[in-house]
Amino acid sequence: MKLGVWNELRLDRFTNPGAYLEDDEGNDVLLPTKYVDPAFQLDDIINVFLYKDSEGRIIATTLKPKILINEFAVLRIAEVNQFGAFAEWGVEKHLLIPYREQPKKLEEGKYYLIHMYVDSATERLVGTTRIGLYLKPAGEEVERNQHVELLVCEMTDLGVKVIVNNQYNGLIFNSDITQRLRMGDKTAGFVKNVRPDGKLDIVLQPEGYQKVEPLARKLLQLLSDNEGFLHLTDKSSPEEIQEYTGWSKKVFKQVLGNLYKQRLILIHENGITLVEEEQAD
Repeated sequence: MKLGVWNELRLDRFTNPGAYLEDDEGNDVLLPTKYVDPAFQLDDIINVFLYKDSEGRIIATTLKPKILINEFAVLRIAEVNQFGAFAEWGVEKHLLIPYREQPKKLEEGKYYLIHMYVDSATERLVGTTRIGLYLKPAGEEVERNQHVELLVCEMTDLGVKVIVNNQYNGLIFNSDITQRLRMGDKTAGFVKNVRPDGKLDIVLQPEGYQKVEPLARKLLQLLSDNEGFLHLTDKSSPEEIQEYTGWSKKVFKQVLGNLYKQRLILIHENGITLVEEEQAD
């Protein structure tokens, strides 16, 4: 049985407190009654998340945590007391961030970037805001234009800081932001540049024609969802374009030009329309 991750366990027996689940080695853990589905039957394989309760006992839950072991997430601090800060993370028992793991004291009600690991002394899941200790410099394994997964961490004057593939530091410069991003968002991106210090410059769409193609499909879908018409043109304000599409005006014009050249849309003074298949032929 592994703490901090999902485990597939066999339902061994039902009791008053709940159902006991077993692993292949005969170790068992309680799934409390409130998480037991009436449809569960003996010998069913149940997917559960494991953590320790306040008394140090391993407990199973079917609730979905916001963070898994050795991962990062932006979490809200629910309480601060003499032991440290406690973050809401999707299960009943809040996640402890001890004072020794807080370079700056955390405040109740605010959101912070947290990394979760197993404390070797207590063998319990704990959090830390010492993020740099758990990130590494990117090397030759990371290539330009590589598709990557992003966690939005912080807004800065230069742009948006992100964690890339759960292991690297990255930055999306303001000039490369083509959609709304908020702290805690998870999205996809592409590597624009690997810096000498191993940090990554990230963009949200690949460069060149590949950048336009998936967005072109998105704009066609937007048109289809709005009965074939959008009140947008290449003369629309950047704010209007951002509101409807989440893109910069520059990106929108590239997509518009791509679709127009393919005779898939018509551009009018007051908006754009889909070209009917018969007309396109």
